[in-house]
Formats: sequence, structure tokens, C-alpha cells
Amino acid sequence: MKLPEKERIEEKKRRERRAKRFNDDYNAEMKKRQEKELLNRKAEIDKQRYIEQNGNPNVVDWDQYTIVGTCQDLEKNYLRLTSAPDPSTIRPLPVLHKTLELLKRKWTEEQNYNYICDQFKSLRQDLTVQRIKNDFAVEVYEIHARIALEKGDLGEYNQCQSQLKQLYKLGFNGHEMEFTAYRLLYYVHTLNPTDINTLISELTPEQKEHEFIKHALDVRTAVANGNYHKFFYLYLNPPHNMACYLMDHFVERERIKALKAMTKAYLSLNVTFITEELGFDNEEECLKLLKSLNCPIKKEKGQGYVISGKATYSIFNRKYQDITKRGIDIKGQI
Repeated sequence: MKLPEKERIEEKKRRERRAKRFNDDYNAEMKKRQEKELLNRKAEIDKQRYIEQNGNPNVVDWDQYTIVGTCQDLEKNYLRLTSAPDPSTIRPLPVLHKTLELLKRKWTEEQNYNYICDQFKSLRQDLTVQRIKNDFAVEVYEIHARIALEKGDLGEYNQCQSQLKQLYKLGFNGHEMEFTAYRLLYYVHTLNPTDINTLISELTPEQKEHEFIKHALDVRTAVANGNYHKFFYLYLNPPHNMACYLMDHFVERERIKALKAMTKAYLSLNVTFITEELGFDNEEECLKLLKSLNCPIKKEKGQGYVISGKATYSIFNRKYQDITKRGIDIKGQI
């Protein structure tokens, strides 16, 4: 169902304001990344020479089966592979560098997500079939993940997140703390305590003090403890990253959980108070949620809109139970 024109404009403006905060400039880092990439490549060559001289003849050398692409096209549509890749359709690393620069420029200028997502999937596929794992691969997955987060595409974000986790473990350079924080918030969204606890157990004391990680850990604690006041403070005051984009996916769940607790504790609640406490942009947005749940709302003289705790508790309780029972699939969609 399409939003009314006014709401679409307001939502677009909100996203544009957020997007301006996160337009990372990678050009300044390019020279440094290329130098690191050359050093990594030299290390890989030295390692290969050692294996060739001292390797076990019973161990398969998979590198001999790795293809090197010859395609020179900067743009290429994504097609799922159904057979062995043809080198003439795969772009080599130098061409992929140029492709990334082109896609970054096109995203800034055109903001066509369907096109950009398709092109990034094609770029990632060319990296995969050529077994390219380096700092450049990290950069590709990080950029695509950020764009997917901005557009609310958790499916593509989750695919990038999974690859980044492996690339960071291999020691390649990137924004590991930023994306580890996103991964923790993603697990909070998917209500996955096992993965949350595993991730936390892997963090060092120093990592836990990083502002991105600390924010994500505080969000996790606030959700676990039902501390809605702290949760919405963290939602409205994220560090300088894209945490709020991930939190957008479970903020309604937490609002309903908070309303469930509030209506159990109070005889009546002023909508203005709810708006401020639960991090709504304005009272109209709060009323919209309440009306969507068929909550009885009264307008009282001198108090504005109010809801009765006794009359609405069962509504919020039933809705929260419904959300948590439905669960969330692997892509993160409720």
C-alpha cells in the first residue's frame, strides 16, 4: 500500500538527512588501500612459492583451477551461474577497480538502487569466481552493505555481512568494528540469543569500549532488560554510523513491547508523553501507530489525546506475542 504523498515526502526527507551523514569519501583512502593490496599480493606470491617448493603432493593446489577474467566491460548485469564461468565474461581485478569507482559515482548522482544492487552483485560474483580476497573485496562488500542498509534491503545486507565476517577473520583491512556492531544489532533484530552470546564472547575488552560496539552492546542490554527509556535514547543518539538504519527494522517491535509495559503500569497515558518517550518524530506518527492497532483514543480537555491502560493493554500484549511468534527469516524480514 502506497503512503500518502505528504508522508512519502517526509520519509524521503528523513532518509536524505540521514544519508548525508554517511556519504563516506573513499577516494582519500584509495592510494593507501592499493599500497596495502600490493603488499598483500606480494605476501601471497611468496606463500605460493613456499608451497610449490615445500608443499604436500597429496594436497590439491586449487589455485591452478582459479580463472582470471578477460572481460573489459565496466558495467555487466548479474546472471546466476549455471555452469563453469567463462573467463571472457569475467572482469579481472584492474577492471573491477574501475567498475567500483563508476558505481560509487553513479550511486551518488543517480540513486538508482535496482541498478546499483544488480551491478554490485555482478561485481561480487566476479570477485568470487576469481577467488579474490583482499582489501578491495572488503571495500566492495562494505559499500554494498551500507547502500543496502540505507535502502532497507536486509537480504542483500545479510549476504554482504556474511562475507565480511570471513574476510575480517582472514586479516584484511576494513571497518571491522563498524560492521561488527551492525552484526550485533542484526542479531538483536532477529532475536538470536545464541549468535549474540557467541559474538560477545569473541570481543576483546578493547573492542567492547569502541563507540560503535559499545552502542550496540547497550542496545542489546536495553532490549534484554525491557529498558525502553534507554533503548529509545540510544535509537535517537547513535554514534556516527548507520546503526539507526538497522534499528529501524525492530523499533516498532520495541515500541509495542514498551506500550505493553506502560499500559500495564499506568491507568492512562498521554499521547504527547508516549511520543516523547518512545522516540517518535511527532505526535501524528504516534497516533498513526495507535490507530493502526485499533486502540481506543480519547481527546480530553487540557490533556490532548490519551489512551486507557486497562483498555489497551490486551491489544499491545496480543500484538507483541504475534510479532515474536512469527519470527524472522534468515534475510531478517518479519
